[in-house]
Amino acid sequence: MRICIFGAGAIGGFLGAELALAGEDVTLIARGPHLAAMQANGLKLIRDGKERVARVRCFESATDAGPQDYVVITLKAHSVPGVVDQLAPLFGPDTAVVWGVNGVPWWYFHGVEGPWRDRRLESVDPGGVQWNGIGPERAIGCVVYPACEVVEPGVVRHIDSDRFTLGEPSGEKTPRAAAFSEALIRAGLKAPVRPRIRDEIWIKLWGNLCFNPISALTHATLDVIATDPETRAAARAMMLEAQAIGERLGIRFGIDVDKRIAGAAAVGAHKTSMLQDLERGRPMEIDALVSAVQEMGRLVEVPTPTVDIVLALVRQRAKVSGLYR
Repeated sequence: MRICIFGAGAIGGFLGAELALAGEDVTLIARGPHLAAMQANGLKLIRDGKERVARVRCFESATDAGPQDYVVITLKAHSVPGVVDQLAPLFGPDTAVVWGVNGVPWWYFHGVEGPWRDRRLESVDPGGVQWNGIGPERAIGCVVYPACEVVEPGVVRHIDSDRFTLGEPSGEKTPRAAAFSEALIRAGLKAPVRPRIRDEIWIKLWGNLCFNPISALTHATLDVIATDPETRAAARAMMLEAQAIGERLGIRFGIDVDKRIAGAAAVGAHKTSMLQDLERGRPMEIDALVSAVQEMGRLVEVPTPTVDIVLALVRQRAKVSGLYR
């Protein structure tokens, strides 16, 4: 089994290191000082206070890697359309693409029953670049739960969680999904294959939708947003609008909104990824987390007044900082 991690930063590095250390045939695609350090010294993984070094193939160009059985995408969603052409050398006739990216995936409506079957989402896949260039038939959904960071080039620290929930868009437990799950389990990771992967996508999206943009606008940490009466009310309103959209699309929410907010508060003084990107001058992950929810609301005719206001504000905040296309 040949596995390529495209975007081997914090999450991709963690996943690639664990797979390589378990004996899987892994190739990492990265760039810059991080790539140079991994090529020279291997990829160091710090987990539970222990340091291990994975000696693994690392390239800047997918052409050097060649066709793979699985390509795991661990980039930010807005980065993927610009690299679709670079992915082509990794694809053979049966290559699966594991979508380890936050937010609403571009393949969301692939194969769904009903009036929205194979609908393309312009907010996350402008011009259908990913749909046409990758192909939805390759996609395996993956909800990523670990928290990791690149502490210096070539060094990844694992912070929390080791679960990568997998699922086919069709809901089937296919041999390819089962085989990839088994590889992750051999590497000591949790990798259940779920028949309703979109439900899990929405539960994670539910929090990202509101906490990320509110944090970028206020610079408050997660515990403050989830407990301050005013920001909590704004987050809750956004979540209820999203829940109405999800339920119109057939999603089952296995937890109520107040428990979801309480869970976020329990994380503590954490800066969301969107706030971290703003502070570091990186493009902000707005479309897959917020714009797509607005687009889906329009599609199913569910009003999103709070989402609309927060989206307009965070887009303007990002534009002023030069961090939004």
